[in-house]
Amino acid sequence: MIDKNHLRNTMLALTEAELEQAHKTYERFLSAARLDRTEPIENDEQGQAETAADLAEAFDDREHQVEAKISALNVLDFGPKTEVAPGAAVRIGDRYLVIGVSTGEFSCQGQKFIGVSQAAPIYEALEGKRAGEFCEFRGRKLKVTEVY
Repeated sequence: MIDKNHLRNTMLALTEAELEQAHKTYERFLSAARLDRTEPIENDEQGQAETAADLAEAFDDREHQVEAKISALNVLDFGPKTEVAPGAAVRIGDRYLVIGVSTGEFSCQGQKFIGVSQAAPIYEALEGKRAGEFCEFRGRKLKVTEVY
């Protein structure tokens, strides 16, 4: 049986580490974008600073995306489920999906999981399915083995 509180905590810890990394990267590029205005600025320095500023902005966006994932995980109902819905852990064959937010593959309780957002095409195919039911996804027939 899957301990879904442990699953949520694992997902939160991984996403918080992702946020910390995004913040460090943002800070690194932001600091490279700052020019010392007390000295003459060469054209190539100006160009490098502008590029670093653009990259910092991209990582700032990434930081906000990860913060949104953390917020979503904090309010997601990880209680027991009988059908595929947000907060469900779903076994398809030997794969485990967690419905709610997208993540890379991670290990929890000796199993490999991947987080799937509700905007993912596979969620559309799985939504509302119960253990033992099938769905069609990208030309393949998938069996929902278990829903937690």
